[in-house]
Amino acid sequence: MGASLKARATNDRSVPIAQSKRTPLAGDLLQLVESSLDDDKAENIVVVELSGKTAIADYMVIASGTSQRHVGAMADHIQRRMKGIGLKGIAVEGLKQCDWVLIDAGDLIVHLFRPEVRLFYNLEKIWKNTRSTVITEAQSAGV
Repeated sequence: MGASLKARATNDRSVPIAQSKRTPLAGDLLQLVESSLDDDKAENIVVVELSGKTAIADYMVIASGTSQRHVGAMADHIQRRMKGIGLKGIAVEGLKQCDWVLIDAGDLIVHLFRPEVRLFYNLEKIWKNTRSTVITEAQSAGV
């Protein structure tokens, strides 16, 4: 976890989140996930802003891995980082096959896909009328 997140993620008494009972803010979680995905060389990272559009979360992150092993490793690293800042109650689905792994951290949902599976489900199309930010461009053709 980067020092900047640790420094920013504090409560009113300047106690790091890992030492407080406060839930990390969605923006802090988003930064943590983006950093983890960047470190893991995720492809085609898209952030969809959901606040005000649905009650399920404030942000949704969609990213691709190059293989099942890559998707599983990215999911594991994100979980470890979230637990490292004291986040509890993280729900994870899809780790058995790692074609599509969903990490539900409350205010932030992460979808990690193999490229073919991502094309099939096309979550970006479902949320096309919502503000989205492309973090990294696709490195594989057709993604």
